[in-house]
Amino acid sequence: MPAKKRRQQLIVAAGVVVVALVVTLVLIRLLGSDPKELRYDQLIDRVDSGDVEEATLHSAQGQVTGKLEDGTEFTASVTTEGSDDLARLISRSGAELKVDTAKSSWWEDLLLNVGPTVLVLGAFLYFMMNMQGGGIGGLRIGRSGSKTRTVDSQVTFADVAGADEAVAELSEIRDFLSDPDRFAAMGARIPKGVLLFGPPGTGKTLLARAVAGEAGVPFMSLSGSDFVEMFVGVGASRVRDLFKQAKADAPAIIFVDEIDAVGRHRGAGVGGGHDEREQTLNQLLVEMDGFDPTTGVILMAATNRPDILDPALLRPGRFDRQVVVDLPDLAGRLAILKVHTKGKPFADGVNLEVLARRTPGFTGADLANVVNEAAILTTREGRNEVSEADLTEAIDRVMAGPARHSRVMSEADKLTIAYHEAGHAVLGRVLDHTDPVHRVSIVARGQALGWTLSLPEEDRYLTSRAQLNDRMVMTLGGRVAEELVFGEITTGAADDIEQVTDLARRMVTEFGMSERLGPLHFGSDEPQVAGRDPHGVKLSDEVAAQVDAEISRMVTEASHRATELLGVHRGMLDRLAKRLVEQETVTGEELDGLLKDPLNNESVTDQPGGTP
Repeated sequence: MPAKKRRQQLIVAAGVVVVALVVTLVLIRLLGSDPKELRYDQLIDRVDSGDVEEATLHSAQGQVTGKLEDGTEFTASVTTEGSDDLARLISRSGAELKVDTAKSSWWEDLLLNVGPTVLVLGAFLYFMMNMQGGGIGGLRIGRSGSKTRTVDSQVTFADVAGADEAVAELSEIRDFLSDPDRFAAMGARIPKGVLLFGPPGTGKTLLARAVAGEAGVPFMSLSGSDFVEMFVGVGASRVRDLFKQAKADAPAIIFVDEIDAVGRHRGAGVGGGHDEREQTLNQLLVEMDGFDPTTGVILMAATNRPDILDPALLRPGRFDRQVVVDLPDLAGRLAILKVHTKGKPFADGVNLEVLARRTPGFTGADLANVVNEAAILTTREGRNEVSEADLTEAIDRVMAGPARHSRVMSEADKLTIAYHEAGHAVLGRVLDHTDPVHRVSIVARGQALGWTLSLPEEDRYLTSRAQLNDRMVMTLGGRVAEELVFGEITTGAADDIEQVTDLARRMVTEFGMSERLGPLHFGSDEPQVAGRDPHGVKLSDEVAAQVDAEISRMVTEASHRATELLGVHRGMLDRLAKRLVEQETVTGEELDGLLKDPLNNESVTDQPGGTP
């Protein structure tokens, strides 16, 4: 197959070279300097006056070309009857005369007259078809281009961890494909479609491959964006071709990743919707309606945004099964880590359960990246075993980006950042409803100059108002610490302010946690998706002003609480900032030992720029 592809590429390359040469020759001929056009009477006058140096009579074309005494080239038209008289006049004038009696072939005339237009149109069509992803020659513009292959038997549910409920749901799909007669005997109908939805990186594509691997059937995969093209009707044609292929290979699985690219709510686009996308969606709905339950073809799709899909796509009879693939819990993260650490050398003392507890909110892809980054760090340093420190650094790299130790920073900026991060950490320790602080650092990572890592002790699915209020106070701790110690604030708190404002707005408009406005929903400020905002609520100017005032009040109160608490625990703040300047990173255990005496409020007065 590679040799055939290379041969096709060589043929196309040779064709392009030939076309380029022909176009170049034609352009040279067409764009050459134009000779001076003379009327017949003007030519006679020039011949009589002896101005013509040489002339060529083209009898077949009824044309005379030549050169004047001053070197100017000329051309003139002459009738067949007048060509003999003109020849005698030129001969008597002493000019050099040539007679060309050859007739041009019809194909030469055709090439000169029609060739350039055909070449331009051909080149345009070739490149437009090639842009559609149709492969060599662009002749597959209406074909699906799906990647059809029989999945290796090693890709099974054993490779999927942390999604037990999803595996249980999809196990029935495997049974439908591998043993349909058992369900047919009970009168059960095979589901036509299965929709997998959840956050990115949770393993939706892996689950679809595992179903095909377990059942041992062909697996046809492509992205939803592959259907939508520039030309109207191409997407619908590809849908028909895809289902035709699947029925020919049945039993089979069709997997469409990111189906929201083609399955968005119809009529929601700019100007009433993208005609091509809507035609493609309509064709997809028709094909799913036309499914024969006995064909053994199942459509699986994945999306991160099920809320924007067209309702007609989600009704029973199309996507009969909707499977949630959510973030893994503690047990799920531990199972995922066991899968990805299999076969890798780890040092004694590395505890995967502790690692799973330190990574709440991580997806399967995040955990795989953590293990891979740790292995890369180990190899880079020339060691043979992955250590606890490697895993810790890998987590930090995944969450905040690689450390930038080479960044040169002035002592004043370093001290400011130390107090900023110390403000977050101290409030995280003294507040009752915040997550424990695991690490504080003034080493720049990614776009952050410093960072404070707080992680919950267990998986949390609900958040109280007290927890959100304390989170706002802790987030403002950096800005408040700068102002408390230096009497000035910096731009380093810009991201903190954005987070606090967004959190306060959601508490007021979405969660109904405002004491003054009550349990009311005022809509979301998130940008509209494809012209459709399912949560949008029109607010009057008066109500909008009340919402803004309540948001401002909540943020201001959080700032006042942060100022009060840091004033009380100023000793903690100074001690932690001093330690950060000395060693740059402080772990949670070191932090507890450093701040174990919350009543010691003596300030450290020998800090540069410090205030006693």
